[in-house]
Amino acid sequence: MTTADDSHGILRRTVLAGLGAAGVLSTVGSAVAQPGDGKSSGGGPPAGSPGAMHDRMMSTYRIRSNAARDHCLAGKPPGWQSNDDEARFGTAAMFTKALPHDGHGVGDDEAYLTLVDALFGNASLGDVPLAPEADRKLANPAAAGSYDITGPDSHALAMPPAPAFDSDEMAAEMVELYWQSLLRDVAFTDYGTDPGAQAAAAELSTLAGYPGPTDGDGNVTTDLLFRGSLTGSEVGPHLSQFFYHAVPRGDGMAQPQVYRVAKEGADYMTDWESWLAIQRGSAPVSGDQYETEHRTLQTGRDLTTYVHRDYVYQSYQDAALILLGLGVPLGPGFPASPTSGYFVDFGVADVLDAVVAVSHPALHASWVQKWLVNRRLRPETYGGRVHDQLTGDADYGLPADLLDSEALEESHERYGTYLLSQAYPEGSPTHPSYPAGHAVLAGACVTVLKAYFDEDAMVPYADASPESGPGLTVRGELHKLADNMAVGRNWAGIHYRSDADDGYRLGEAVALGYLVDRAKTYDERYGFDGFTLTTFDGEPIRITADGVVPA
Repeated sequence: MTTADDSHGILRRTVLAGLGAAGVLSTVGSAVAQPGDGKSSGGGPPAGSPGAMHDRMMSTYRIRSNAARDHCLAGKPPGWQSNDDEARFGTAAMFTKALPHDGHGVGDDEAYLTLVDALFGNASLGDVPLAPEADRKLANPAAAGSYDITGPDSHALAMPPAPAFDSDEMAAEMVELYWQSLLRDVAFTDYGTDPGAQAAAAELSTLAGYPGPTDGDGNVTTDLLFRGSLTGSEVGPHLSQFFYHAVPRGDGMAQPQVYRVAKEGADYMTDWESWLAIQRGSAPVSGDQYETEHRTLQTGRDLTTYVHRDYVYQSYQDAALILLGLGVPLGPGFPASPTSGYFVDFGVADVLDAVVAVSHPALHASWVQKWLVNRRLRPETYGGRVHDQLTGDADYGLPADLLDSEALEESHERYGTYLLSQAYPEGSPTHPSYPAGHAVLAGACVTVLKAYFDEDAMVPYADASPESGPGLTVRGELHKLADNMAVGRNWAGIHYRSDADDGYRLGEAVALGYLVDRAKTYDERYGFDGFTLTTFDGEPIRITADGVVPA
């Protein structure tokens, strides 16, 4: 017996059978997706009937195919850009951690070439020879080939090439890292009076390649020392207020931001034997060391402890919760209704989902540049080249601004070697340096937060803030948060400043494409006029289902 269609509900047999992808695609045939036809305009079969459900599925198909088409029609993507380090210096200038290394700490050529072949599909990743003593595996290089179904394709994005191995900028970045390693335990509030901070600011001011923030005369002041480069990072305290406001956790609960921080003076890999073992992928002989008391973040070491074990989108989800708890208005361009409030769309659930969802494509974009394009060596490895050139018979062609620096001499006096001390026992992760994954995530997640909140609103100083001062905007404090999260890894000695500066903009590009796709999904009855925000380069923009335009 045949059961008549129930136009007011879903047939039980439909629930049980499901609608398989093969069946759906067989009904699509040669249908052509047209711009703007992803929404139903009424009429057609009764809502809830199988016919209406099929129409809805076809609308979904058109939205998704239109999104992919629009990214493809945006124009020919820029080509990937890498420096010439691989051709000029060989494996001495490339990321080779966990591969076999010779006694100078230089990665084995054949092992490196096998890795490159495997990255481009000419060999299996299983064929890449790790060092015999390696306890650590390479960090997921296959992710560079994965796909995303939202936003631009990770392979269609580009970055500037990383600073060259022997460049003035590389020299300045390493000088800054040596100073950061020496000043890990100095409170940010003490920079103005600390002799080491004053010496660091003075030396960085003399370096032609220094890419960090300076004052109107081109000098690095103690107030600008080690700050990020995004607009707003120079205003107020060194750390963003998003590290000091209590985080709302629901039902009137607020979690104070006090943390277990690494022990003062706990530095690692300052002798050749432990440094070489880590390059070959050995696990460290000791674990992290922590202070007994939890407290707010006050020093570079505190910050680098925070970014050591944080989960991917932790600080940005917390920032969203803080902004919601402070009552900061959501985007000024969001639709207003006299009868409906917002939650799933344009509300709490929307923003919390978006800041998480954009993190995955951001990491894919980062992995493409890390593994397929740059393969930049980590600062800890560069420090090994410095030590080997100054104490042995090797000559890597390192820049004089680094070899003759006060920072390097001070580090040698403290540790007895020219190695760059590390704040993490294991040193860097087992993936290349450029760009910093934390920076790409920061760029993507902060861009989403700027799109969902009124970025011109003010952020009050938290009771736990170590200092107060000038007014702080949502935009400025989100930029500062991004800088803190990325430069925070530099305090550990595992990233360069350019890994952060260029990484933000890659993350921003991911987020803008993601937001275009998200704008396509809202019901047309909202009358949504688009997200608005100011880019990292100061350009006001509007993001709609049709793309990104000046605001």
